[in-house]
Amino acid sequence: MTRTINTLLGLLAFVLVVRLGLTALLPFADTTEPRYAEIARIMAETGDWITPWFDYGVPFWGKPPLSFWTQALSFKLFGVNEFAGRLPSWLANVGIVYLVYATTRWLHASPGSDSARITGLWAAIIYSTMALGFVSAGTVMTDSFLALATTLVIASLVIRLQGGTPLWGWLFFIGLALGLLAKGPLVLVLTGLPVFVWVALNRQWHTLWQTLPWVRGTALMLLIALPWYILAELKTPGFFDYFIIGEHFKRFLVSGWEGDLYGSAHDRARGTIWLYLVQASFPWGLIAAATWAWSLLGKQSSDDIWHTQYPGLTTMLIAAALTPAVFFTFSGNVLWTYILPGLPFLAILTAGLLQRNGKPSLTKFALASSLAIPILGTAAGAWFAVNPGQLKTERELVQRIDAMPEYSPADLFYLDEAPFSARFYTQGQVNTVDSKILKSQIASDYWAKGKLFAEMKGGQSVIKQLAPSAKLIDSSRRYRVYQVAPVANQFPDVKTAPKGQ
Repeated sequence: MTRTINTLLGLLAFVLVVRLGLTALLPFADTTEPRYAEIARIMAETGDWITPWFDYGVPFWGKPPLSFWTQALSFKLFGVNEFAGRLPSWLANVGIVYLVYATTRWLHASPGSDSARITGLWAAIIYSTMALGFVSAGTVMTDSFLALATTLVIASLVIRLQGGTPLWGWLFFIGLALGLLAKGPLVLVLTGLPVFVWVALNRQWHTLWQTLPWVRGTALMLLIALPWYILAELKTPGFFDYFIIGEHFKRFLVSGWEGDLYGSAHDRARGTIWLYLVQASFPWGLIAAATWAWSLLGKQSSDDIWHTQYPGLTTMLIAAALTPAVFFTFSGNVLWTYILPGLPFLAILTAGLLQRNGKPSLTKFALASSLAIPILGTAAGAWFAVNPGQLKTERELVQRIDAMPEYSPADLFYLDEAPFSARFYTQGQVNTVDSKILKSQIASDYWAKGKLFAEMKGGQSVIKQLAPSAKLIDSSRRYRVYQVAPVANQFPDVKTAPKGQ
């Protein structure tokens, strides 16, 4: 048993360390990672810890600040780089992994037994090696912190019901507070539905009331989360209306919602979230389904490995695993990351299924399944690290321009809109120029001298049309950069500013 435990511990550590290494290997690719990283960078630069800023002077009302707080602090400690930006998500993932392990152990009759530890380690490994579990472990986004919060809430309740110390009861409400600061009221839905299902089906209302410190715990939750909400609205009025109504109702109920101030809605067919569940949980979701079907056919033992103090806790875990998919079934505006809060509980259930059906603690199939995503992820990461030009990132382009003695990132102008990766890697120095007034600006010799213009690839060049003498000097996957050297009176209909201004 000890050898098996040590092997599983080594496997889990290997997966976590590999994922940590990848955080420093790859550049930020548009749009999600550099967008959130740039918001955190501006927070660190300005010292404004109340309002996340989408751009200088433009408040970001789309998400609460927890992820930005952690990323900005990381930038302060480790510098503005990919590793610092992704480290908080990796640490949040470590927290989720521990909670998965602890919850699985507490579901056994003897949480300290070798059997409980082995099942707990397998649950942690399964979560860490699911496709989305592995990807989210080192990605700059808010979903990792929501998943940490929802996992803490459900895990705390399960462990407290199984005889855990009163501290777990307080952690239940701390988890809710973290969720409110990570993603907003959605945490109440994703955790409230599984708890309601368990209580309603098993008539455990009195047990639930006695298990948790509801009055003082709710006060603690509000004390942690509410001050920021009040300060955010006072500092930038309009936050409540956009965040509560827009982000929590219209985004999910209105397909192709056009009220998004910071991006575009994702119009998907209703029910797409279930396809995302299969993708996000790969390969373990399919393995769990196959194992469950095998059990129904009576080919394996049907004994339940869980030893619960109260009836129906397995039902709560199933509900927690499926709540994200059920909740977003009728929403067309979905992403696969919405599945993440359910994956920790799917991992716990999968580990239980495998152990219940008499699978050996270590088999070639189990090891192959656990290594599939880490190996694929590492191979893809290594390839993109060698070929960063294949990613939608402006990092290499910005670095090349910054290395030119006659130019700096402040001399780079993107037509109409600069991509987030350009904004992040120039630390906010990059500029934009309206293509509609570009002619007059190029014609202004004093303005355009020493400037570089970037436009999207594809079709005829707007810059070449306006300035035939423009010279192509560099390009990225999506953009081409021209050096413009305007000639006086190149455009007779535009008045050129006097030299020397």
